[in-house]
Amino acid sequence: MDPILAPSITVLPADVAGRVIVTGSHGGLYPGYLVLAAQARAAIFNDAGVGRDRAGVAALDLLQRQGKAAAAVSHISARIGDTDDMMAGGIINTANALAAACGVIPGMSCAAAALLLEAASLGPPAIAAEPPEARAPFICERQIRAMVLVDSASLVTAEDIGAIIITGSHGGLVGGDPKKALRAEGFAAVFNDAGIGKDDAGIARLPALDDRGIAAFAVAAASARIGDARSTLCDGVISRVNQTAASRGARTGQHAKEICLRWACQIITPKHER
Repeated sequence: MDPILAPSITVLPADVAGRVIVTGSHGGLYPGYLVLAAQARAAIFNDAGVGRDRAGVAALDLLQRQGKAAAAVSHISARIGDTDDMMAGGIINTANALAAACGVIPGMSCAAAALLLEAASLGPPAIAAEPPEARAPFICERQIRAMVLVDSASLVTAEDIGAIIITGSHGGLVGGDPKKALRAEGFAAVFNDAGIGKDDAGIARLPALDDRGIAAFAVAAASARIGDARSTLCDGVISRVNQTAASRGARTGQHAKEICLRWACQIITPKHER
């Protein structure tokens, strides 16, 4: 049976239980919880540059503890958010012990690893585990513009129009679709660069958001834990900015918190509101 291909682990079909998921998402904790909730057999992620505290592959340990095999392809070998590219050329970079017991090893193709995992015996059902709270406002002094922390960009809603949206998500385009760069017309959006990776895929949302007049930048995966919006804000160091963000004072090497707090307290009229 072929694996289920999910450019984002946040969008899955109904018949996932007992199947192998190949997802373009990073292998952080939040995607790991979603794999557990789906009762999948196993999963293959993008390692997102591995990054700070190995956050890009944290799901592998989580799933190991729950009796699930999991692996991740190198972000250099396949574009993050692109499952077709993963299956065509993705190379396994790391695997948990259960995946290794199925024969999945570093250097193996993603397609071969998926077949091995699909053929392996199904372990016991995992214990249901809800992801931790992944959305919260951020309040600062003299604030005139809302700031919201979302561990996954899938949690952005219409309530975030005009806000500074700080995500734990990678800065890649899900399925390569510019329309999916951001779910609301925010004032600004912040992402993790996922190691930037093949074809600069980890920052592909940035130019797409320029076209919508939304300031956007990415923080280095080595500086902030991917999947953790608070780390994006408090630990992140900017690696890339789009033109709109640059016009509003953002620059590479700057701490994300510095520019976000400035924007939160500064009167600036976004282009799409003029």
